[in-house]
Amino acid sequence: MTTQAERLPETAAADGAKARQSLGSRLVERVSGGAISVFLVIVGLFWLVPTIGLLISSLRSPQDLSASGWWQVFSKPSQLTFSSYDKLLQNSDITSSILNTVLITVPATLLVIVIGALAGYAFAWMEFPGRDWWFMGVVGLLVVPVQVALIPIAELFGKIGLFGNIFGVVLFHTGFGLPFAVFLLRNFFAEIPRELLEAARLDGAGELRLFARVVMPLGGPAIASLGIFQFLWVWNDMLIALVFTNADSQPITVALQTQMRAFADNVDVLAPGAFISMVIPLIVFFAFQRQFVSGVMAGAVK
Repeated sequence: MTTQAERLPETAAADGAKARQSLGSRLVERVSGGAISVFLVIVGLFWLVPTIGLLISSLRSPQDLSASGWWQVFSKPSQLTFSSYDKLLQNSDITSSILNTVLITVPATLLVIVIGALAGYAFAWMEFPGRDWWFMGVVGLLVVPVQVALIPIAELFGKIGLFGNIFGVVLFHTGFGLPFAVFLLRNFFAEIPRELLEAARLDGAGELRLFARVVMPLGGPAIASLGIFQFLWVWNDMLIALVFTNADSQPITVALQTQMRAFADNVDVLAPGAFISMVIPLIVFFAFQRQFVSGVMAGAVK
């Protein structure tokens, strides 16, 4: 049996540890119950107010939009209509720009994932001269701003016939997305146990088969995180699209900016167009949410 004397040192140690807790730690312990959860839910609802407002605005007629605020729909739900979306689908500039956005975003995302994964695996597990120096150069490219390359690459694309072309925009996004992709995937692949790769090599797997059958499945969370980052960056881009596209290849961001010049006449097109432009990245994010969280947390703990 444990005597009272034996319990005293344990009690004193526990009291001492509690006394050494910081003020912030004690506050977190006290509010980490239902109150903080309710507070976070309220903050999340306020964060969604602009999105809800845009959705409701896209479902109202131009007359109702100019007459009152979007919140009036809660007292007059009869204002909701899909006529704005019908008009949007009849606007060839907007529909073609949505298609152009898909044609730009999907290849730019896939190319960055494939090339970045191959380069990340090479930097992590293949020996070649100057490997560390090459990787330091790739990391250094992370700090190069996009604005520095706009004029030189615009001149280059003009000489080789890629200016105003969707393929040129894809190449630009791919080039500037690769440094981050290589950095992220190399660090993730480097944490794969060496014994696992050696066992696959003993079974006769070559480098390509090892990469496709072992490394890529294990790197799913990091690849999903990279895909989400790249997709959101390219889909929401406007600066590069303004410089490198023309009327036939412009994405949805540029098309909406063009429609803004006649805001009073096109408000029934702008609202649904902006909502579609926003909701598609949200769908992609929530579809890969679990993989995204796993990829972000990868390497945080051993």
